[in-house]
Amino acid sequence: MMKFTAQARSRARRYCMQALYQWDLSGLDMAEIQRQFFEAEDFTNADGGYFIALLDGVKTRIESIDSHISESIDRPIGQLDPVERAILRIACYELLFRHDIPYRVSINEAIMLARKFGAEQGHAFINGVLDNMARKIRPVESRGVDKQVTGS
Repeated sequence: MMKFTAQARSRARRYCMQALYQWDLSGLDMAEIQRQFFEAEDFTNADGGYFIALLDGVKTRIESIDSHISESIDRPIGQLDPVERAILRIACYELLFRHDIPYRVSINEAIMLARKFGAEQGHAFINGVLDNMARKIRPVESRGVDKQVTGS
């Protein structure tokens, strides 16, 4: 079994964000998009298994994910920038269903994607939405970090 680095997971998230963007805008079947990515992209330095898990996880839980996002934003989810929507869906999936991933990792990865691919201040929006969501979805974990930081 191959051991993947944090960078391989980051690349898997980036590919997933691009695939979700394509799925969102094109309406193509997710299996077809996944096939296209494995043909077109170099997965040598990416965690392909995690890419598949993210795509499948977001697709199968899209209603729950979008509901959580909608509760944390000030406009309908359909009005979000498609790149930001894809990034939020990945991070929300991780917050809800991947408790093996610290919430700070999910948020930081999302911010990095937003800085690279999102609108000019998109990373600040992503950060605010995900911080709010983390307090609701993982209250014990987020309170523990807040206490460490503030010393209370």
